[in-house]
Order: sequence, then structure tokens, then C-alpha cells
Amino acid sequence: MKYILFVLYIYLIIYTFYMFILACRNLKDKLFALEKKYSLYDSVKNNLAVIIYAHNSKAGLEELISELKMQDYPLGSFKVYAVLDNCNDGSEKMFENDRFVHVLNIQDVGTLGKSQAITMLINSIKDDPDIDAYVFIDAIRRVDSNFLTLANVAINKNDAVTGEVNISRVNLDIVDKIKAVYKKYIANFFKQARTLCGLATIVDSGLFVVKKEVIDEFEQLNFKDINSELEFSLKLTETGHKCVYNPNIQSYVYGQDCTFKNPRLTKKFALIKDNYKRLLSPNFPFIEQVCSLLNPNFWLITLSYLAIILFAVHHKFIISLNAVIISAVVLLGVFILSLVNAKMTKKEIVMLIFHPLYSICHIIKNFPPVRYVLKKIWSGSDKDADKLTIDVAVITKLGERPCKLEFISTESGLAKIRFIYKNKKYTTDSHLGMIYALQQLKSKMDDYGLTLKICSCCAKFRSQVDGSANMLKGKCHNEYPSPLMSEPPTTLIWNTCNCFEPAQINSFIEQLAQEVAENQEQN
Repeated sequence: MKYILFVLYIYLIIYTFYMFILACRNLKDKLFALEKKYSLYDSVKNNLAVIIYAHNSKAGLEELISELKMQDYPLGSFKVYAVLDNCNDGSEKMFENDRFVHVLNIQDVGTLGKSQAITMLINSIKDDPDIDAYVFIDAIRRVDSNFLTLANVAINKNDAVTGEVNISRVNLDIVDKIKAVYKKYIANFFKQARTLCGLATIVDSGLFVVKKEVIDEFEQLNFKDINSELEFSLKLTETGHKCVYNPNIQSYVYGQDCTFKNPRLTKKFALIKDNYKRLLSPNFPFIEQVCSLLNPNFWLITLSYLAIILFAVHHKFIISLNAVIISAVVLLGVFILSLVNAKMTKKEIVMLIFHPLYSICHIIKNFPPVRYVLKKIWSGSDKDADKLTIDVAVITKLGERPCKLEFISTESGLAKIRFIYKNKKYTTDSHLGMIYALQQLKSKMDDYGLTLKICSCCAKFRSQVDGSANMLKGKCHNEYPSPLMSEPPTTLIWNTCNCFEPAQINSFIEQLAQEVAENQEQN
């Protein structure tokens, strides 16, 4: 045990020294300020291909295109491409008469995902000799007027660059606010300090600038999720094209559109296993990036020092107890030093301190035995017998957002609906019919100013009594000009169209009762 704790102590000392170097180097970041100040005077203007990935993000896409049209970068030095991945929100109609944007509209093959969809576009334009670099950005991001100018300056000095994302914390709950503050700390300290030290950082596919010659070396981009981005980052560094972080390349995103996920621990161990044989290469940034996968979190550091101190109190340890305590205090001091130039307010620092509490709760919740017990408790005796998942959109004050609805039938014959947006879920109670579960969901969403863009929430929809408790069918009373239609067409409650018009939620029950009475009179 003594020697195991000694190895652990050496590991903590190395990490303390590593943190100290980063904290000191991060104090001198004037390089970025000077770069931004003289960005307009850069004589080298690369031909940029701005590639926007969108999946049912019409409102955000429209705003981003408007911002790109207002760039101070020469108009002849960049082209804008929009990849519409199975969008059913009418995004393609925005570009019918817009020659500023080149559109790749993917339809009738399902949602391909960012990696495959963007790769399709890259394969179609990779032979264009006028493209020097790619600028990948998600449709949910917002940018300033000097965005491309600063991206051009950064890519002149590096092969691959990722930028900063500013997350709006309005309307976020306390947990998401803590995660947003932690994400800001990681960017302003770790990513910036690592770049200043000449080290690599993880690719952020939501905002990523890379030279065309680098992408040509890869058959397909790996932007599936945060784990894939980590793997792709290692491949870039291994091939000599490390990705660096540049805080001048700013983007903005609403908190509800942001995902707060970190690479899985199992994925990190898998990458270490796959790359440890290459650690003998002379590529120091690659060696360091692989080793950085072993960086400890707050709880590992705390428990390690606690174990070492307790052992040193009751037994003779290789290192004196005073030395162990001093090294722990030094590490605490280095953390405080890291906050000096992290550009965080006092309120944000307080929220950052609560992040370890969130992380331990998250670990306990996802621990397999605990997760199994919670699943049993939540599921109860009435298990799900059948489930239908539908991709829909929800209308917010900031525009439409893609989400999912799960229509669930239980073993006892009851019905419930689960609303899924990003990593958030809400499940209704079990009801006698699906239409009543949907009413509970709509009432809940109305409390937050949200509206589902489905037929059941449309003012032109009329329910149809079909003899079932679920009442899934209805009539669409839209004004159809075709003379071949003698009556309103039949539709389902979860369908949608571009003629959607929100109904009055507060009169839904009265309207439903009136429709049932009218149908009974007609029958």
C-alpha cells in the first residue's frame, strides 16, 4: 500500500507542476490582444469556405446567414455553404432566390448526422482550387462582424483552430448554469494556457477552422459527438496538424441549444490503449495530449490526498506528512492562481466551486447499480409495452428548436408521452388515452411559453372520434386550393406542415368537448 500511495503522490506532484506552468503562462496572453488589434491589416486573405450544418434550425440559420452577410471580410474571399440535414421546418425555402448561399439539401434518406452530411459536401467541393480553408459552424451559433477576419488571421499561423463559445445563461436552471460556468473556465484557462504553451486542444465541431490541405488527408470527418471529436483531435496532432484554441474567434449560443457533455472515461482509456505504443515518437504535442487524458478531477485529487495523509498519520510514509500537506496547499494555491486570468466574475467563481458537487451527484446517479435501482423505481410496475418516436419541432421565443416525442403505451393499456430536447426529458403521467397525455404535455409546455409544432396544437386541426381512446386522427381545415379535394384531409396528431398556426391552449378542453358533441350530432 505504501508504494502504491507513493506512485499516486508522484502523479499528483507532476499534475501540480503541470497546473503551475499553465497558470503562469496564462497570465501573459497579450499575444491574442495584439493579434485582434492588427487583424484588419493582415495582407494574406485566404479563400474561405464557410460550411454551416443545420438540422431543423431555421430561425438560427436565418440569423447566422444575416450576420455572415455583414462581415468585414472581403466578399470575394469567402463562400457560404449550408448543409440541411433532413430539415422539415422549411429551411430550404429561405435560399430559393439567395445566391449568397450554396445549399446541400439532404432529404428522403433520414437524418445522416453531422459527420456524414458534412463529408458529402466536402467530397463535392474538395476539387475546387479556390478554397484555402474551411470554417465549420453550427446553425445555432451567432458571430460578430469581424468573425471571418479573425478566423483568417488565426489560420494563417496554424493548421487547425477552434474558437470560444459564449453561452447565454438566461432561462437556464442552476445545474446548467454551473456547467456553463465550468465550460467557460475550461476555455479561458486550460485551452488558452495550453495553446500559449504550444500544446494541442480538443476540436469543437460547432466552430472549427482548418486548412483545406489538412482535411484532404482524411477520408471522413469525425464530428459525431464529443468522444469522436476527441479522437479526431488526436489524429490531427499525430499527423502534425494540432488544433489550437483562439479566444478571438468568438461565437454565441443560447443556453438551451448548448450541450454540456464531456468525453467518457471509457473512451479516454480506449484512446490511451490504442495510442500508448506511439508515445515513443518525437511528436511531443501528441505525447502530451495522450498523457493529458489521465488528468485527474477534483474528487480523485481530494480522495488521493486524503488517503495519503491518513496513511502518513498512522504509518511511516516515504514522504513526510508535512511535505504532503504542503504539496496539497500548493495545488490549492495553483488553482486560485488559475482564476486570476480566467476572466470570471465573483458570482461565476462561486458557481464554479459547486461544480464538484454536481459532478459527484452525476457519477453516483450513473453508477450502474444505482442507475439500475433508479430505473426500477421510476418504471414502477407498469412497464412500457410499445413506443413510437417522432422528430418534431418546438416553438420558443427564440425560434424553432428540434426535439423528439415518444408516444408510449404501457402494459396496462395506459398512454403517456415523453418530451426529449437535448439531454432534457419530461414524461407525462399515464392516462386512459394518448390525447389526454398530450394535453398534459401541452399545458406543461405552455407554462414555459413553448408550443409544439404538431397538428394537435394547430388552430386548423379538428379531432376525429374514431372509436379509440387515443384519438390519434383528425381533420386539417387548411384552405386547399385544389378542386380535387372535396373535404378536409385526414391527418395524425403528431404530423406537421409549413401552414402551422398555433391554437389557443387555454380553450383546448372546451374545444375538444365541442368537437366530440358535434361529431355525436352528425352521427
